[in-house]
Amino acid sequence: MNTEFELGGINHLALVSSDMKRTIDFYSGVLGMPLIKTLDLPGGMGQHFFFDCGGGDCLAFFWFPDAPDGVPGVSAPAGRPEQGELLSAVGSMNHVAFHVPVDKFEDYRRRLKEKGVTVSPILNHDDSPAGVSRDVHDGVFVRSFYFQDPDGILLEFACWTRTFDESDVSHEPKTGADRTVRKEEHAATA
Repeated sequence: MNTEFELGGINHLALVSSDMKRTIDFYSGVLGMPLIKTLDLPGGMGQHFFFDCGGGDCLAFFWFPDAPDGVPGVSAPAGRPEQGELLSAVGSMNHVAFHVPVDKFEDYRRRLKEKGVTVSPILNHDDSPAGVSRDVHDGVFVRSFYFQDPDGILLEFACWTRTFDESDVSHEPKTGADRTVRKEEHAATA
C-alpha cells in the first residue's frame, strides 16, 4: 500500500512509432486495443495517439517526422529473451507487460501465433538459479511469453500465479558502482 500518494496504476505509457498507421493496425487490429484519442501536435511536431489497454490504463504513441531510428540493444532489447536478448540502455523502456487472465494465457499465445505474430516459448518465472522452470510449480510466480510490435518494441503477456509476501523482497539492491561499464567508456560515448 502506497502511504505517500494514491496511485491508481499507469495512466499511460508513451512510446514512439515510426509509422502510426502500422501501429494502429497492430495494436487495434492484432491486439484489439481500442484507439480512444488522437492528436496532431502543434506546429507540425507530429502526432500523439492513445489506445485503451484495459484496467483504465492506456498505451500511447508519439509519431515525430524527424525521430531518429531506434538502436537495438540501446533504445530497446535487440530481440526476445529466449534469443538471449534482454539488455537495453539506462533510461530506456525495456518492455511492456500486459496482464492477462491465467485461464486464457495459453489460448492467447495460440491466437497471436494464428495472427502471424512470432512469440517466444512460455516462461514459468521462478526463484531458481535459472529464473525459469520447464514446469509450473508452487514457486512459479508469473508465466509469460514475449513478442514484438512492428517497430521492434518488446511486449509481454503475463499472468501472476501466486500472491507475494514479505519473503519475496530479499535481495540487496545493486548500485552504480556495481555496473561493469567503466565511467571512462561511458564518458567517451556521451
